[in-house]
Formats: sequence, structure tokens, C-alpha cells
Amino acid sequence: MRRELRGPALVLALSASLAHAQLVPVDPDWKELTAPAPPASLRTQGLVPIDVEPSQLRWGIDPDSIAVGADGIVRYVVVARGEGSALNAFYEGLRCSSGEVKVYARRSSDGGWVPAAASDWQTVFNNPPVRHSLVIARNGACTGKVANVSAAQIQRDLASASKGRHLNDSR
Repeated sequence: MRRELRGPALVLALSASLAHAQLVPVDPDWKELTAPAPPASLRTQGLVPIDVEPSQLRWGIDPDSIAVGADGIVRYVVVARGEGSALNAFYEGLRCSSGEVKVYARRSSDGGWVPAAASDWQTVFNNPPVRHSLVIARNGACTGKVANVSAAQIQRDLASASKGRHLNDSR
């Protein structure tokens, strides 16, 4: 390797290694608590709007569904509306410390909740199917790598789309 390329290559390697280290949970003994059941009825009025670019869907969070668990998981119901009467709803959890989201349940066409078939944690970074989760994390659910202080504060921050509270997306 030429001498002038060694410095930038070393910086890039160190950056990649530090970024990877950020993915490791802060507490290796962390255990997720059993998620409470989603709300029995789906609220479609009074949702806190979420601006998810470049989605053509209208996204919103049921403010009454937001909860911060003792395990540090922010759980909520998010609703996506398409043109006409198309509506999707998900009961999700955000793990701010690792930048991951989990879908616990989806709203079925008959109005009930169906447990998610694939309920593994997945990154919110550079992951188009969960782009809305990254927006939720950045706009109020997370403060850095921890859950925001309360459900009420998350509601306020989401409503004002606070730009100063977000996960580091440099990973």
C-alpha cells in the first residue's frame, strides 16, 4: 500500500471498528421484559403525525399507546394510512441502546391484533421497511442511546418533531 493511503485507510478502519462497537449493547446481561398486550381498540383519530420521507403513506402514533418499559424499551402503536381506506397498524418496541426495533403485532383486517411472525430485533439504520421507526427514535422516543424520560415527554417531542433528540446514524 502506498504511504499516502495508509493514513486514510487507518482512519477508515478505526471508524468502522468504533461504529461496530456501538452496536454492542451497553449491558450484556440485559433482558427484555414481556411486552404488554397492544391496546384492544385501534385509535385512528388524534394520532401524532410522523413525517416519513419519501413514503406516500401518512404515518402517526397513538399517543396513548406510548410506554417506556423498565427494560428501556419504548413501545407504541404506529398507524400507516394509504390512499382511500388502506390502513396498517403495528405494535412496536424501540431499543434505543442498540438502535433496533421489534414488531410485536400487526393489526389484522378483522380488527384484531396478530402476533408478528418474525419478531426479531432489527436495526433501524439503512433499513427501508422500518424507516418510520428511525424517524420515531430520532424525533422523540430516544435521547441518544437511552429511552426518553417518559411517555409524556416522548409525546411532546414527537409532536414538536424535536430535531435535537436522535440516535447516531453514523453506524
